[in-house]
Amino acid sequence: MASVIEQCQVVPSPGSATELTLPLTYFDHVWLAFHRMRRILFYKLPISRPDFVQTIIPTLKDSLSLTLKYYLPLAGNVACPQDWSGYPELRYVTGNSVSVIFSESDMDFNYLIGYHPRNTKDFYHFVPQLAEPKDAPGVQLAPVLAIQVTLFPNHGISIGFTNHHVAGDGATIVKFVRAWALLNKFGGDEQFLANEFIPFYDRSVIKDPNGVGMSIWNEMKKYKHMMKMSDVVTPPDKVRGTFIITRHDIGKLKNLVLTRRPKLTHVTSFTVTCAYVWTCIIKSEAATGEEIDENGMEFFGCAADCRAQFNPPLPPSYFGNALVGYVARTRQVDLAGKEGFTIAVELIGEAIRKRMKDEEWILSGSWFKEYDKVDAKRSLSVAGSPKLDLYAADFGWGRPEKLEFVSIDNDDGISMSLSKSKDSDGDLEIGLSLSKTRMNAFAAMFTHGISFL
Repeated sequence: MASVIEQCQVVPSPGSATELTLPLTYFDHVWLAFHRMRRILFYKLPISRPDFVQTIIPTLKDSLSLTLKYYLPLAGNVACPQDWSGYPELRYVTGNSVSVIFSESDMDFNYLIGYHPRNTKDFYHFVPQLAEPKDAPGVQLAPVLAIQVTLFPNHGISIGFTNHHVAGDGATIVKFVRAWALLNKFGGDEQFLANEFIPFYDRSVIKDPNGVGMSIWNEMKKYKHMMKMSDVVTPPDKVRGTFIITRHDIGKLKNLVLTRRPKLTHVTSFTVTCAYVWTCIIKSEAATGEEIDENGMEFFGCAADCRAQFNPPLPPSYFGNALVGYVARTRQVDLAGKEGFTIAVELIGEAIRKRMKDEEWILSGSWFKEYDKVDAKRSLSVAGSPKLDLYAADFGWGRPEKLEFVSIDNDDGISMSLSKSKDSDGDLEIGLSLSKTRMNAFAAMFTHGISFL
């Protein structure tokens, strides 16, 4: 479905530092055993293969090399001690590089960028696999980033990213992508790279007065296979669907909640959107024909950027992970009932409100313990954030036509992607990967509920 035109290794441009080592913090450790993150950006660009080979490929390689000068760890590896005695770290040395594949496909570009249910398997042709970890003296080295650029002749281009979450959270990866886009668009002129895209690397700003790093690392050692975990993924038998919830509809959902619960304080676009999707997901399960335990616990989980919650705050450009998890839970019957949406908004809002300014809760590592109580198979989690705008990544070809979070396929439960809409400020874009039967049921409930607001 995608034939390789060129496979290459892109190194940081001349003048880069010869080496850089970053110790992992407790915010990074939790992602060591997590599945790889996969995203695809699709751009409409009616160019031919000769133009792609002669102009697009050389400029992308040059601008990526220049971008990696600033984002050295993404060209390096996560180094994990083989005897598990020391701490893992991100390590770049001269000669390290990012694997980049340039390919071509005759698949229907307009089908791939659609919003209707599409076969999940079709998207795996356009995201690369990370190379297998390699043994080195005393450590095992695993690459953290791979890229694939695919031409759809006379229709468009896709750029697929696969990264190890341990290297950085969404804020870090989105800044890297947007920095690359800017440098490509402006011919490598570094004056267009605003300070917000220059990474901040000082890990000493992450305080650990309670020894959280040691306790989480000891917990992660139980997953000793994590560094050997292959990146080979078998796409699930699901379909991908995209749903838009408009600013107007979000306003109506907020009003509905506040009419029923006027004293609620954390009623935001995020909480009402997630609550609406959560209740539609729960109700759609009936269409699968599986037995439902009405008294069984259902879980909602999301991760939030906590850079601003420290005292003093971490710089917004801090490179790495700075996420804490929030968990809401209730019985299935509560969400499936008439008041399910209102209950969901209240639970999600309260979970966030209670912790959003609690630095002690972060420093104590209590957020990590939340995950132990979650039944992953009965959970809905969120990937992405409306605050992270990948639709702003313009490589000189205009804004992306579509963003796909391929990695939402990988979770044991259900994961939804959430991002800004590409077309309208205030609208939100939701991505889901479900069985065809469940997707059809969800779509009907989602649309039906919105129409009655």
